[in-house]
Amino acid sequence: MALARRVKPLLAVSILVFGGVVLFSVCCRLQARPEGPAQAARGAGRRGRSRHATEGALAEREAVLQRLDHLEEVVYTQLNGLAKPIGLVEGPGGLGQGGMAATLRDNSQETEGKFEEYGYNAQLSDRISLDRTIPDYRPQKCRQMTYSAHLPQISVVFIFVNEALSVILRSVHSVVNRTPSRLLKEVILVDDNSDNVELKLNLDQYVSKRYPGLVKIVRNSRREGLIRARLQGWKVATAPVVGFFDAHVEFSTGWAEPALSRIREDRRRIVLPAIDNIKYDTFEVQQYASAAHGYNWGLWCMYIIPPQDWLDRGDEAAPIRTPAMIGCSFVVDREYFGDIGLLDPGMEVYGGENIELGMRVWQCGGSMEVLPCSRVAHIERTKKPYNNDIDYYAKRNALRAAEVWMDGFKSHVYMAWNIPMSNPGVDFGDVSERLALRQRLKCHSFKWYLDNVYPEMRTYNDTLTYGEVRNSKASGYCLDQGAEDDDRAILYPCHGMSSQGCCVD
Repeated sequence: MALARRVKPLLAVSILVFGGVVLFSVCCRLQARPEGPAQAARGAGRRGRSRHATEGALAEREAVLQRLDHLEEVVYTQLNGLAKPIGLVEGPGGLGQGGMAATLRDNSQETEGKFEEYGYNAQLSDRISLDRTIPDYRPQKCRQMTYSAHLPQISVVFIFVNEALSVILRSVHSVVNRTPSRLLKEVILVDDNSDNVELKLNLDQYVSKRYPGLVKIVRNSRREGLIRARLQGWKVATAPVVGFFDAHVEFSTGWAEPALSRIREDRRRIVLPAIDNIKYDTFEVQQYASAAHGYNWGLWCMYIIPPQDWLDRGDEAAPIRTPAMIGCSFVVDREYFGDIGLLDPGMEVYGGENIELGMRVWQCGGSMEVLPCSRVAHIERTKKPYNNDIDYYAKRNALRAAEVWMDGFKSHVYMAWNIPMSNPGVDFGDVSERLALRQRLKCHSFKWYLDNVYPEMRTYNDTLTYGEVRNSKASGYCLDQGAEDDDRAILYPCHGMSSQGCCVD
């Protein structure tokens, strides 16, 4: 594949040079055509020869122009031919090059409609090259590192449902362009039963012609949700290492080698590329500061300050120990992932599975780290896929994780969601198999995890009771935390969310 990628631009340049040589030689012949001798026949014979010569020159010029038109079409086909019929752009240059912000002059209703549909500026994305470059935000030390010539290969899995075609294909182009061909075994696209028509035939035809044998498409016959869709990708993957990514990312230079090197050193590591941001409206790529990935007691993920020992070390290129993961990208040894129980297939859609995996890996003898030398830029969409009421699934999955991995600290999760432990009103399913997995793997307690991996997490050890505090004289109003920048509590209509949860210690 690396040879094919090198040959394509060389072929295009060769065609351009050949076209220039042809045009130059023809012009030279036309301009250097000698006049007849002075004693040549005059009158009608001379005018006839002159007319024939002019007609011949015009015919030759026309032939040259037609030939150049053909050569131009060949060049365009080589650089852009597969993308052009589906309204997209390939090749270097153009809007958004180098990760710069881009805009469109025509903000039409179609633009607004696509923005509402996808949660990002899909109309703009269609005008940005699938091969654009992005900034290299790696620490300087990362660029000087060398890696073994015997790194394992990787299968890259993208999950999508009703994503913009240009965004999916830019993710694919990006990983192919920036991963050494000897390391990239395959790219697997898992379509979680999309409704969008262009994600069917157009996508199939494009990848089969553009990346024959390299890109595979797996289509779910029903919508499974992000969690189980990733499991489908894992089943199809054949490389010893698998990387799971959202289908709206772009890869930085040199992302693969450090991740594969860390896993080669210890197969029980789960590696998280450092995340940069692609702005949803302009597609500008912005650097995010180095961070670990944590969560609150509702099991909502968030960026947190790296551990103090990492800060004290003063090495920006060093791996960052992280209690959990944000979830949009991670790299793992394929067999090890199976050994520790994959993602919990009993969880629905998405939300909480990223936290559960972090707890499980650490408690069961593995580790998880963010790698500043491996970077991926990600679109933070304004609209999430699958379901508008993702809170329900996040709550259900959080309770499921708490029941299996958090021992007595599970009460913190119920308290965060402001629901009773005895009768929560949420069916989180049968967890007996996951409890058996924990016993089989001989995992640590959740207290060990808090003490050794996430000591920054605040605990509430002497809680007597928790729940809403209602106003007896103002029906339907509860005590609420109010504005985040103000320490004063307020009265607010009861809504049952965590901002109205109170506890008594």
